[in-house]
Amino acid sequence: MERKKNKQAKLHLKKGDQVLVITGNDKGKEGKVLEVLSDKQRAYVEGANIVSKHTKPNAKNPNGGIVKQEAAIHISNLMVIDPKSGKASRTGRRLNENGKLERYAKKSGEVIK
Repeated sequence: MERKKNKQAKLHLKKGDQVLVITGNDKGKEGKVLEVLSDKQRAYVEGANIVSKHTKPNAKNPNGGIVKQEAAIHISNLMVIDPKSGKASRTGRRLNENGKLERYAKKSGEVIK
């Protein structure tokens, strides 16, 4: 009996996108996507979901202590910001004139870089 491989869904986010947190403790915060974990459907957003992490002393931080850093947020709690209006928008994918797939904001039709 063979196992089926999990087919990964296409995500609406990419590293470098400007996003809005739409739910949770950081609702309303905007930030840049630092990293996307596609297998876990999570993303790290600059300035959102800050947690305090206890660290042992090491070469980088000789004293150790408590470090504040971003934690991953589920991508369903994030929306891409429309480059034209500056508001949250859903994203779509379409072929451009060169036949290449591009992402666009559904609110304004503007291409997301």
